[in-house]
Amino acid sequence: MQRFVYIMAYPLLWLVSKLPFSLFYLFSDCVCFIVYRIARYRRETVNYNLNLVFPKKSKEEIQEIEKKFYRHMCDMFLEMVKSISISDKDLRERFVYTNAEEIEHIRKTGKSIIVLYGHYASYEWSNTLQLYNIGYEAFGIYKKLKNPFFDQLAHKIRGRFNAKLIPTTKVTSEIAKNEQKNIQGIYAFIADQSPRLDKAGYWIKFMGVPCPAFVGGEILAKRLYMAVMYLHVEKVRRGHYQATLKTIATEPRTFENFKITETFFRELEEQIREKPEYYLWTHKRWKHKDKPLPENAITSY
Repeated sequence: MQRFVYIMAYPLLWLVSKLPFSLFYLFSDCVCFIVYRIARYRRETVNYNLNLVFPKKSKEEIQEIEKKFYRHMCDMFLEMVKSISISDKDLRERFVYTNAEEIEHIRKTGKSIIVLYGHYASYEWSNTLQLYNIGYEAFGIYKKLKNPFFDQLAHKIRGRFNAKLIPTTKVTSEIAKNEQKNIQGIYAFIADQSPRLDKAGYWIKFMGVPCPAFVGGEILAKRLYMAVMYLHVEKVRRGHYQATLKTIATEPRTFENFKITETFFRELEEQIREKPEYYLWTHKRWKHKDKPLPENAITSY
């Protein structure tokens, strides 16, 4: 059945990926109308999240953010499809790094890098970094897809840009193995996800609301002595993004516990407050906010 679904879906995905950009974004508008107006995909979750973190905004302001968000969300997920066939030239023109040379300073120290970023603007096209000849092997940390054929497609797309995927279940072992082999790697962590409650050892106030924080990136950086950077991505206009690499730590072991994680969330918060429509509001980030803290949990508030 999974193979059948893939065989039926892939030709359509490929055709969508081949659309010229003018038609591609017109198609995205049609998808947005269906998702937002007809299917009403997670409208209640989005509205709840926006009212939760922006209690002072009016109903009209929330609705405006919501509409802009759905348009952006449809663009972003279809841009993942566009990755099937987009050329290196188009990708580099549409996802621009302002300071890729910043990585060179860290590379000279011999350290690998953990790049932390959130579900903001575009994270799918961030693999354009490999087109800048940075001298690192690139790896993306991801949750393995249930359909093995779509999982293979995800690997194939990343492989086009000389990047590899590591499933979350093998992160520690794979990175440790690479370090033992002296492979200088740059590892992309989407770090604003909500951990399971039984693994929620550290809690912060994210957008003013208590929630558990994912701290795996910081722990690995300290354990394996890796540098940590934040990927600041801005949407310049439709289909065009600009990314800036901000160094958080080159000597992670000198940082107080969870300071690196805290810095990441403050950077992400600043972006969300400035342009909230580019954050992924469909996820239940704050689902644990009213739950009792697990035993021995640490908080930053």
